[in-house]
Amino acid sequence: MSDTENDGENASATAGDGSGGDPVTVTIFSDYVCPFCYLGRRSLERYRESRGEDASDLEIDWHPFDLRSGKRRPDGSIDTSVDDGKDEDYYEQAKENVRRLQEEYDAEMDLEIATDVDSLDAQVVSYYLKQHHPYETWLAFDEAVFATLWKDGEDIGDRDLLVSLAEDAGVDPGEVRSALDDDTLREEVTELFEEAKRRGVTGVPTFAYDGHAARGAVPPEHLRRLIEGA
Repeated sequence: MSDTENDGENASATAGDGSGGDPVTVTIFSDYVCPFCYLGRRSLERYRESRGEDASDLEIDWHPFDLRSGKRRPDGSIDTSVDDGKDEDYYEQAKENVRRLQEEYDAEMDLEIATDVDSLDAQVVSYYLKQHHPYETWLAFDEAVFATLWKDGEDIGDRDLLVSLAEDAGVDPGEVRSALDDDTLREEVTELFEEAKRRGVTGVPTFAYDGHAARGAVPPEHLRRLIEGA
Protein backbone atom coordinates (compact mmCIF):
# COMPACT_ATOMS: atom_id res chain seq x y z
CA MET A 1 0.00 0.00 0.00
CA SER A 2 1.06 3.63 -0.42
CA ASP A 3 1.96 6.05 2.31
CA THR A 4 -1.47 7.66 2.18
CA GLU A 5 -3.79 4.70 2.56
CA ASN A 6 -3.28 1.71 4.81
CA ASP A 7 -4.36 -1.90 4.66
CA GLY A 8 -5.05 -2.18 8.37
CA GLU A 9 -1.82 -3.80 9.50
CA ASN A 10 -0.45 -2.72 12.87
CA ALA A 11 2.09 0.09 12.88
CA SER A 12 3.62 2.28 15.53
CA ALA A 13 5.05 5.79 15.45
CA THR A 14 5.56 8.83 17.60
CA ALA A 15 3.41 11.21 15.56
CA GLY A 16 0.82 13.30 17.34
CA ASP A 17 0.34 14.38 20.90
CA GLY A 18 -2.60 12.27 22.02
CA SER A 19 -3.98 13.70 25.19
CA GLY A 20 -5.21 11.83 28.20
CA GLY A 21 -7.67 13.13 30.75
CA ASP A 22 -11.22 12.72 31.93
CA PRO A 23 -12.74 11.79 29.54
CA VAL A 24 -10.03 9.84 27.74
CA THR A 25 -9.35 11.48 24.39
CA VAL A 26 -7.75 9.70 21.45
CA THR A 27 -6.50 11.78 18.52
CA ILE A 28 -7.43 10.52 15.05
CA PHE A 29 -6.00 11.83 11.79
CA SER A 30 -8.51 10.93 9.11
CA ASP A 31 -9.95 11.54 5.64
CA TYR A 32 -13.58 10.69 5.00
CA VAL A 33 -12.82 9.18 1.56
CA CYS A 34 -10.47 6.58 3.04
CA PRO A 35 -12.29 3.26 3.56
CA PHE A 36 -9.74 2.29 6.21
CA CYS A 37 -10.69 5.40 8.20
CA TYR A 38 -14.28 4.19 8.20
CA LEU A 39 -13.17 0.70 9.20
CA GLY A 40 -10.83 2.13 11.82
CA ARG A 41 -13.73 3.93 13.42
CA ARG A 42 -15.63 0.66 13.50
CA SER A 43 -12.68 -0.90 15.31
CA LEU A 44 -12.62 2.02 17.74
CA GLU A 45 -16.33 1.54 18.40
CA ARG A 46 -15.76 -2.12 19.22
CA TYR A 47 -12.98 -1.14 21.59
CA ARG A 48 -15.27 1.47 23.16
CA GLU A 49 -17.94 -1.18 23.72
CA SER A 50 -15.37 -3.40 25.43
CA ARG A 51 -14.72 -0.67 28.00
CA GLY A 52 -18.06 -1.39 29.66
CA GLU A 53 -18.97 1.31 32.16
CA ASP A 54 -16.10 3.46 30.85
CA ALA A 55 -17.39 3.43 27.26
CA SER A 56 -18.89 6.91 27.47
CA ASP A 57 -15.61 8.37 28.74
CA LEU A 58 -13.81 7.86 25.41
CA GLU A 59 -13.85 10.85 23.06
CA ILE A 60 -12.26 11.64 19.70
CA ASP A 61 -10.00 14.56 18.89
CA TRP A 62 -10.37 14.56 15.11
CA HIS A 63 -7.70 16.04 12.84
CA PRO A 64 -8.31 16.33 9.09
CA PHE A 65 -5.94 14.80 6.55
CA ASP A 66 -6.10 15.15 2.75
CA LEU A 67 -5.26 12.04 0.74
CA ARG A 68 -5.56 14.08 -2.47
CA SER A 69 -3.27 16.95 -1.43
CA GLY A 70 -0.73 16.10 -4.11
CA LYS A 71 -3.37 16.36 -6.83
CA ARG A 72 -5.04 19.62 -5.84
CA ARG A 73 -4.97 22.70 -8.01
CA PRO A 74 -4.53 26.13 -6.36
CA ASP A 75 -8.33 26.55 -6.35
CA GLY A 76 -8.74 23.32 -4.36
CA SER A 77 -10.13 21.21 -7.18
CA ILE A 78 -8.58 17.83 -8.00
CA ASP A 79 -6.43 17.40 -11.08
CA THR A 80 -7.19 13.83 -12.11
CA SER A 81 -4.39 13.88 -14.68
CA VAL A 82 -1.73 13.83 -11.94
CA ASP A 83 -0.11 10.41 -11.66
CA ASP A 84 -0.24 9.31 -8.03
CA GLY A 85 1.31 5.91 -8.73
CA LYS A 86 -1.88 4.00 -7.92
CA ASP A 87 -2.69 1.52 -10.66
CA GLU A 88 -5.37 -1.15 -11.02
CA ASP A 89 -3.31 -3.64 -9.01
CA TYR A 90 -3.08 -1.14 -6.14
CA TYR A 91 -6.83 -0.64 -6.02
CA GLU A 92 -7.55 -4.35 -6.33
CA GLN A 93 -5.30 -5.02 -3.35
CA ALA A 94 -6.99 -2.20 -1.45
CA LYS A 95 -10.41 -3.70 -2.16
CA GLU A 96 -9.27 -7.09 -0.92
CA ASN A 97 -8.05 -5.52 2.32
CA VAL A 98 -11.31 -3.62 2.70
CA ARG A 99 -13.33 -6.81 2.28
CA ARG A 100 -11.15 -8.62 4.82
CA LEU A 101 -11.53 -5.90 7.45
CA GLN A 102 -15.20 -5.42 6.66
CA GLU A 103 -15.79 -9.04 7.60
CA GLU A 104 -13.47 -8.88 10.60
CA TYR A 105 -15.17 -5.80 12.06
CA ASP A 106 -18.69 -6.70 10.89
CA ALA A 107 -18.92 -3.35 9.10
CA GLU A 108 -21.81 -2.53 6.78
CA MET A 109 -20.48 -1.07 3.51
CA ASP A 110 -21.97 -0.25 0.13
CA LEU A 111 -18.63 0.91 -1.35
CA GLU A 112 -15.10 -0.44 -1.19
CA ILE A 113 -13.25 2.48 -2.82
CA ALA A 114 -14.32 6.11 -3.39
CA THR A 115 -11.83 7.44 -5.92
CA ASP A 116 -14.30 9.88 -7.51
CA VAL A 117 -15.41 11.54 -4.27
CA ASP A 118 -13.81 14.71 -2.89
CA SER A 119 -13.94 15.11 0.89
CA LEU A 120 -12.59 18.67 1.14
CA ASP A 121 -15.95 20.37 1.71
CA ALA A 122 -16.94 17.70 4.23
CA GLN A 123 -13.74 18.31 6.15
CA VAL A 124 -14.31 22.08 6.09
CA VAL A 125 -17.77 21.66 7.61
CA SER A 126 -16.53 19.09 10.11
CA TYR A 127 -13.72 21.37 11.24
CA TYR A 128 -16.13 24.30 11.60
CA LEU A 129 -18.51 22.25 13.73
CA LYS A 130 -15.65 20.96 15.85
CA GLN A 131 -14.56 24.54 16.54
CA HIS A 132 -17.96 26.14 17.11
CA HIS A 133 -20.40 23.50 18.34
CA PRO A 134 -20.56 20.94 21.17
CA TYR A 135 -18.68 17.68 20.77
CA GLU A 136 -21.93 15.73 20.39
CA THR A 137 -22.98 17.91 17.44
CA TRP A 138 -19.67 17.44 15.68
CA LEU A 139 -19.72 13.68 16.34
CA ALA A 140 -23.23 13.30 14.93
CA PHE A 141 -22.17 15.04 11.73
CA ASP A 142 -18.89 13.14 11.52
CA GLU A 143 -20.57 9.76 11.87
CA ALA A 144 -23.27 10.78 9.38
CA VAL A 145 -20.66 11.69 6.76
CA PHE A 146 -18.96 8.31 7.12
CA ALA A 147 -22.27 6.44 6.98
CA THR A 148 -23.59 8.45 4.04
CA LEU A 149 -20.55 7.64 1.93
CA TRP A 150 -19.64 4.10 2.95
CA LYS A 151 -23.03 2.65 3.90
CA ASP A 152 -25.33 4.60 1.55
CA GLY A 153 -22.93 5.20 -1.33
CA GLU A 154 -23.80 8.90 -1.65
CA ASP A 155 -21.47 11.68 -2.78
CA ILE A 156 -20.29 13.61 0.28
CA GLY A 157 -18.81 16.21 -2.04
CA ASP A 158 -22.35 17.48 -2.62
CA ARG A 159 -22.76 20.70 -0.64
CA ASP A 160 -26.53 20.38 -0.33
CA LEU A 161 -26.07 16.93 1.15
CA LEU A 162 -23.53 18.24 3.67
CA VAL A 163 -25.91 21.03 4.67
CA SER A 164 -28.66 18.45 5.18
CA LEU A 165 -26.42 16.22 7.31
CA ALA A 166 -25.41 19.17 9.47
CA GLU A 167 -29.04 20.24 9.81
CA ASP A 168 -29.89 16.73 11.01
CA ALA A 169 -27.20 17.23 13.67
CA GLY A 170 -28.93 20.41 14.80
CA VAL A 171 -27.02 23.09 12.88
CA ASP A 172 -28.67 25.95 11.01
CA PRO A 173 -28.31 25.44 7.22
CA GLY A 174 -27.33 29.06 6.64
CA GLU A 175 -24.49 28.70 9.10
CA VAL A 176 -23.15 25.70 7.21
CA ARG A 177 -23.36 27.41 3.84
CA SER A 178 -21.46 30.38 5.25
CA ALA A 179 -18.75 28.04 6.50
CA LEU A 180 -18.48 26.42 3.07
CA ASP A 181 -18.00 29.86 1.48
CA ASP A 182 -15.44 31.02 4.06
CA ASP A 183 -12.05 31.16 2.31
CA THR A 184 -10.23 31.82 5.58
CA LEU A 185 -11.73 28.70 7.12
CA ARG A 186 -10.75 26.69 4.06
CA GLU A 187 -7.18 27.97 4.36
CA GLU A 188 -7.12 26.91 8.02
CA VAL A 189 -8.17 23.39 7.07
CA THR A 190 -5.53 23.25 4.33
CA GLU A 191 -2.90 24.32 6.85
CA LEU A 192 -4.04 21.52 9.17
CA PHE A 193 -3.30 19.06 6.37
CA GLU A 194 0.25 20.37 6.21
CA GLU A 195 0.56 20.41 10.00
CA ALA A 196 -0.33 16.72 10.13
CA LYS A 197 2.53 15.96 7.76
CA ARG A 198 4.92 18.05 9.86
CA ARG A 199 3.88 16.02 12.88
CA GLY A 200 4.95 12.86 11.09
CA VAL A 201 1.58 11.59 9.91
CA THR A 202 2.08 9.81 6.58
CA GLY A 203 -1.08 7.74 6.31
CA VAL A 204 -4.60 7.47 7.67
CA PRO A 205 -6.19 6.56 9.86
CA THR A 206 -3.56 7.38 12.47
CA PHE A 207 -4.58 6.96 16.10
CA ALA A 208 -2.44 8.91 18.57
CA TYR A 209 -2.39 8.82 22.36
CA ASP A 210 0.14 9.95 24.95
CA GLY A 211 2.96 10.46 22.45
CA HIS A 212 2.46 7.12 20.67
CA ALA A 213 0.57 6.28 17.52
CA ALA A 214 -0.80 3.43 15.43
CA ARG A 215 -1.51 3.75 11.73
CA GLY A 216 -4.18 1.80 9.92
CA ALA A 217 -7.51 0.20 10.73
CA VAL A 218 -5.88 -1.69 13.58
CA PRO A 219 -7.94 -4.17 15.64
CA PRO A 220 -9.62 -3.20 18.91
CA GLU A 221 -7.02 -4.99 21.04
CA HIS A 222 -4.29 -2.87 19.48
CA LEU A 223 -6.22 0.28 20.34
CA ARG A 224 -6.53 -1.01 23.88
CA ARG A 225 -2.76 -1.37 24.12
CA LEU A 226 -2.25 2.09 22.66
CA ILE A 227 -4.67 3.80 25.05
CA GLU A 228 -4.43 1.67 28.18
CA GLY A 229 -0.88 0.41 27.80
CA ALA A 230 -2.06 -3.14 28.45
